[in-house]
Amino acid sequence: MFKSLPMRVVGLAAVLVTAAGCSSNKSAIYEHENFDDSGTFSRNYPVTDTQSCEAARRALLSQGYIITSNDPKLVSGHKSFQQTGENHMEISFSVVCADDGSEGHHATVFANALQDRYALKKTNNSASLGVGVLGSVSMPIGSSDDSMVKVASETVSSAKFYERFFALVELFLPPEAKKAAHITEKPKTDLGMPEAKVAPAPLAPAATTAPAAEPTPATPAPAPVEPAPTVSEPVMPPPEAAPITPVQNMDPAPSVETITPPANPTDMPPPSEAIPAMPVSGQ
Repeated sequence: MFKSLPMRVVGLAAVLVTAAGCSSNKSAIYEHENFDDSGTFSRNYPVTDTQSCEAARRALLSQGYIITSNDPKLVSGHKSFQQTGENHMEISFSVVCADDGSEGHHATVFANALQDRYALKKTNNSASLGVGVLGSVSMPIGSSDDSMVKVASETVSSAKFYERFFALVELFLPPEAKKAAHITEKPKTDLGMPEAKVAPAPLAPAATTAPAAEPTPATPAPAPVEPAPTVSEPVMPPPEAAPITPVQNMDPAPSVETITPPANPTDMPPPSEAIPAMPVSGQ
């Protein structure tokens, strides 16, 4: 038994030395910070610092970020993402624009994105009940509170993430600045933005020697006549026919012949018959 005890002590010491050696091989996180200018978080533009930050502000607004700063040389915004019912993520964007002091008023844009992760935590509520003899007794109550708790926070260091952001900033720079810096115009569809549709121009009519006939004005179509609404009216009985009375035949009145005496009685012809004598009345 006394021989096994030193063997146990030696084994425990070996384990401790191995653990210490493994822990010494792990470098601290700050050892990865080389402070070399890789160009991941900054870009230089041939415009002023105010115009650079305005382009960065428009780029974040076009992607749904909420802007929370009003400084013309500093842009801050955040955007929320719901991955699952119990996991939540938020990206906080910070952009600083600084003038480089040259005669051309060029500016350098520094961008930094911070990713925060939240998880849903449930907390059970309990109440204490005081008893004179037994003291305080804790009794659980069936209610619980749900709250989002930050579980991780990390700076986004992906080079492609910042390349897409700075490419979108170049899209919102003034046109004369992009022309002077020889910045090629990228299609908006490659940057995730809808492209405005341009209506095709109307085709010009072919030139002819004969003059074009003037278009005749179109005759307006007559307005449809609405039918008069039918109204029920009482039916009147037909008028009674008048009684037929016989018409008496009236003989035509004899025509009266008018004898006009001659103007000269001597020219009258003698009577062809004897004229009877007038009767003589007695005295």
